[in-house]
Amino acid sequence: MARNSNQKQREFDGPVLVVGLGRFGAATAEQLVRQGREVLAIEKSANLVQKFSGLLTHVVQADATNIEALEQLGAQEFTSAVVGVGTSIESSVLITANLVDLGIDQIWVKAITPSHGKILTRIGAHHVVYPEADAGTRTAHLVGRRLLDFIEFDDGFAIVKMYPPQEVRSKTLTESRIREKFGVTIVGVKSPGQDFTYAQADTFVAGDDTLIVAGEVPLLERFAAQL
Repeated sequence: MARNSNQKQREFDGPVLVVGLGRFGAATAEQLVRQGREVLAIEKSANLVQKFSGLLTHVVQADATNIEALEQLGAQEFTSAVVGVGTSIESSVLITANLVDLGIDQIWVKAITPSHGKILTRIGAHHVVYPEADAGTRTAHLVGRRLLDFIEFDDGFAIVKMYPPQEVRSKTLTESRIREKFGVTIVGVKSPGQDFTYAQADTFVAGDDTLIVAGEVPLLERFAAQL
């Protein structure tokens, strides 16, 4: 039981292997370091290795399509890995296959297209990420300026940041009956100069407040259109 607990703790807090220091891989690696995680980054480009050598825990120049190079670097000892290689689908697939063969428990891989993602899933990638498509979807929701921020989940459920529609202003949440009318839930409210607070039934919403709202995407869009 103790071993299982230690393994889980290592998955949450242990070192992470990041392959590829393009925009996606570098952003992921830097955020992991900010969170206190140890990172081993593998990159073919000598220029990128030099650029990030003082910013990340460990940066090594190597070809991750070569499984022997990965073994020499101890990649098999990691429980989590991120593959940020996107310019070459062939390289992405080869690197992912190598990490699967090395028995890494959780592998996150950047995909360029749905067909690329399908291949990655079939060879054993545990999580496939579409950063360009996700960013495009998010931007499309923000362009109308009804939403201030937008995070969508795989099942069509999203959390958004927005200004209060007319239906909510100058009322408590009980009085506005938002869930009953629109099928969404106001999770948090922020007044100017104040921190976000969890929404309660008696929370009063002013016109200059900011809301955090959760629900299905079409319902959120309908609610935001009430502005």
